[in-house]
Amino acid sequence: MAILQEMADVLVVGNANKVKELTEKALAEGITPGNIIREGLIPGMAVVGERFKKNEIYVPEVLIAARAMQAGLGIVKPMLSEAEAAQRLGTVCIGTVKGDLHDIGKNLVAMMLEGAGFEVIDLGVDVVPDRFVQAVKEHSATHVALSALLTTTMVTMKETIEALADAGLRDSVKVMVGGAPVTQSFADDIGADGYAPDSGTAVDVAKELIGVA
Repeated sequence: MAILQEMADVLVVGNANKVKELTEKALAEGITPGNIIREGLIPGMAVVGERFKKNEIYVPEVLIAARAMQAGLGIVKPMLSEAEAAQRLGTVCIGTVKGDLHDIGKNLVAMMLEGAGFEVIDLGVDVVPDRFVQAVKEHSATHVALSALLTTTMVTMKETIEALADAGLRDSVKVMVGGAPVTQSFADDIGADGYAPDSGTAVDVAKELIGVA
């Protein structure tokens, strides 16, 4: 529909007011909240993610676009029926690990995942392993995304994976790791399922881990 394409286009350039206006108009025209998300907001954020990966845009532009997406999501999410909510790709519990207070990268990943159709539970910063375990149980999470910006806190990623295993949850959840000092080799060493060097790639990894193209 033309209105949903327009919504995607204005989201890409970060026009939050226009996204909100078009979301309200689409609802008034009888378009379902689920379709607004799937055919308007998600395609817009997909373009943003691709441009970010290609270094065509940078963090400030992504944040502006993500805020525009939230302007639309804030209206339609409370209206989602159970059936529509069940069509989300999965549920991601995300946080910066214990001892680390950095959140810009984590916030970007959270916004991009939500924009791609995942339900995102943001646990914030300085998150202890047991809190991740608790969140996975509470929300029946499909993914856990761990962020660390300090080399001294990277060890907590391994501790969190071990805590998930001890709780009997390791086989039911996919663990993704990322952050400036984190590498693919480190992810392999600690037994993570996926590694993403940036927020755009994080969406691809999250989808790949559950077999979604």
